[in-house]
Amino acid sequence: MANALAETHQFESDSDLEVLLERVSIRKPEDIRQAAINLQNIAQKRGFRVTLCADISSGKPMADADGNCLNSDIFGWVKKTERWWKDSQYALHCAIPRACRYESEPFWCDKYGFHGHAPNGFLDDIDLHNYFAQLKGRYHALIVVPVHLPFGQVSANSFPATYASADSFSTEFAKYGNLLGTLTRRIISGYISLSRKSKHIPSDCGLSKREAECIRWASIGKTDEEIGEIISVCRSTVRYHIGRAGEKLESVNRTQTVFKATQLGYLGNSHH
Repeated sequence: MANALAETHQFESDSDLEVLLERVSIRKPEDIRQAAINLQNIAQKRGFRVTLCADISSGKPMADADGNCLNSDIFGWVKKTERWWKDSQYALHCAIPRACRYESEPFWCDKYGFHGHAPNGFLDDIDLHNYFAQLKGRYHALIVVPVHLPFGQVSANSFPATYASADSFSTEFAKYGNLLGTLTRRIISGYISLSRKSKHIPSDCGLSKREAECIRWASIGKTDEEIGEIISVCRSTVRYHIGRAGEKLESVNRTQTVFKATQLGYLGNSHH
């Protein structure tokens, strides 16, 4: 028991973290399986199981170079009731991926709600009772790691605790939340960099201040004439700036121009 405990807490310094990060790094398809096994071992030694989802908008589960599903083949989610990736509506009705749309830092949750480093009012309206009821007492709390990736992609990952009660889980989160968050970001970013095949946005696209400003107003429904009045230019000038932005973004219409500019972070929250 003493040896097992020592093994669990052997990685505590920055240099040890670098070792762990290297173990979950993915640079080529052949690295995927071993990186997943290493993450599984790291989490298991600390009392957690692993669930990974690289893209909540996609029904395609994460897989190794041979096409084996990581969640079933490595992380052990094999029961019919556990194979959540088979549910095409999972990301729409499940509380965990919904919460990951509204939070970017690791947090933990139990049937009473979400708990993180800072308050998040968006999460207060998401009811977790049904989610934990479906777990039928197998897990009382879990750490959740959202990973917000380029082009608006959201990755939702969770680590159900295999031993800790919900009463003491804030301590477990304080101890392991940042570690699991850092390792998850590394494995997910490496996996996505390999799996992203198409370039639907130009690699080097720089919008001017005026172009971005016009698109921000267009994104909240303002017409060219209304935008012109707001920024004191004529309607044709607004059209020119939005058209130029569309050319740079290689868009086919105004809607796609707004969408691509949003994915690249030009619009932000647009609170005018």
